[in-house]
Amino acid sequence: MTTRFLIEVPHEKTPTACARAVDVFLRTGSHFLSRADWGCKDGVHKAWMLVDVDSKDEARGILPPFPRLQAKIMQLNTFTIAEIEDILRQHES
Repeated sequence: MTTRFLIEVPHEKTPTACARAVDVFLRTGSHFLSRADWGCKDGVHKAWMLVDVDSKDEARGILPPFPRLQAKIMQLNTFTIAEIEDILRQHES
């Protein structure tokens, strides 16, 4: 079963660093990397990707070697009202 992950990859805050990061992503040929969203033009020097894979390790493996250690990988999930009501019931004093 696949799980959705948000991958966040920071880079240095210089025009050259931005261009190099984008260049590496685009030149890998990876569908995931070539579709990354970037915050550079708004002063947030990070890339984000949503991926559906089996594990956090698989999500990290999508990245080229240079940003793997700096990347944050977050598992995403949704909740139903019933799930939240159950959680609240279990943890109310």
